[in-house]
Amino acid sequence: MLFGSSGIRTVYSRDLLGTALDMGLFLGSPGRSVVIGRDARTTGPVLEMSLASGILSGGGDAFIAGIVPTPVIGFSSRFMDAGCMITASHNPEEYNGIKVFNKDGSSLTRDQQKETERALGTRAGVEWDRHGSVFSFDAKSRYIEAVLDRISPVRDLAMVLDCGNGAGCTVSPILLKRMGVSVHCANCNTSGTFTRPSEPLPEYLPYMRDLVKTTGAGGAVVHDGDADRLMAFSPDGRFITGDQLLILFARFLGAKRVVTTHDASMAVEEIAEVRRTPVGDTFVSEELIRWGDFGGEPSGAWIFPGHSLCPDGPYAAALFCEISSEWDISEEIGKMPLYPMIRESWPCPGAREILTKIGADSPTDGIRLSFEEGWCLVRASGTEPKIRFTAEGTTRARAREMLEKGQELVRKGKSA
Repeated sequence: MLFGSSGIRTVYSRDLLGTALDMGLFLGSPGRSVVIGRDARTTGPVLEMSLASGILSGGGDAFIAGIVPTPVIGFSSRFMDAGCMITASHNPEEYNGIKVFNKDGSSLTRDQQKETERALGTRAGVEWDRHGSVFSFDAKSRYIEAVLDRISPVRDLAMVLDCGNGAGCTVSPILLKRMGVSVHCANCNTSGTFTRPSEPLPEYLPYMRDLVKTTGAGGAVVHDGDADRLMAFSPDGRFITGDQLLILFARFLGAKRVVTTHDASMAVEEIAEVRRTPVGDTFVSEELIRWGDFGGEPSGAWIFPGHSLCPDGPYAAALFCEISSEWDISEEIGKMPLYPMIRESWPCPGAREILTKIGADSPTDGIRLSFEEGWCLVRASGTEPKIRFTAEGTTRARAREMLEKGQELVRKGKSA
């Protein structure tokens, strides 16, 4: 499949340039409007032009928003017929890709992805005198105002903000300052390269504990390359896991029905009714259309359906600041029911083929092994040539045992 667990994503090449043109032709038709955004990657402008050219050639109008976070495009889709974001999210700089949004801000469903893949490259476009037009579009202002309408202002709160040189630089500093937060910015320029690996993992943020302490901040919020993700640090500079954030957000919002993925901790089931989906924000948003008050996955993708069905890092950053102004974050984290969890990944060029061999209906959905005292999820990454393992148990030893069961299954698949 061309689509992975979160849109199209691959190392930049002429093929991707052609895909952008074909995608534009698919999305564009006479009278149809499409808003386009991009992250800070150096290959973004040429892909933006290719995508816009396709839309215009199909007879549609392209509204160019420039460098903005992915959730800004997801939100702005409601003003258009569709939205399209040029990004490879947290992948390294040599990658790029395309995310497509429906009018409600949701990602394409699996059926829509299949329909799109079948149609790409089959449309010739309209006659020369029926081409569409291109316009600039201020997507940031509408988005910021919409978030501020839902988030309460704060007082006497300082927060470290690390945008990782990504698209979040164009929105999150403005949003948090307008909330009343005293913002200490790190990596808040759209340089086109990342001074740290873009995925907001604790091992890539070793400086954050000292930065929180030396600034006297009430914590830190961290984005990936396109700011559809948000991870955070407590006032004492400790990394807050994705499972802890899931529970924190759900409790503060009073969410009784939570949608999350198969790799999320079983602890969330102690505070809300839960429905689980395969890993990938597309599946979470699709389920939220039918059911749920709030959704997210431990990787840092948080979806607030009252606002948008797109994972929203800046919104989550603002919400974390609101929570920090009202609750003792460290105390709340300390009270949470959490079980030991282990996450590992193996580089594996043939990841999808191996998952199919061991019985997965969909390699990126994977296989979940469930036992009385824990579980292990084995899946092929939807964005990188890797096999990912997530294991949880009632004790650390039990979690390790679950992990080894999953890894042994993969070893057998490799040798088959």
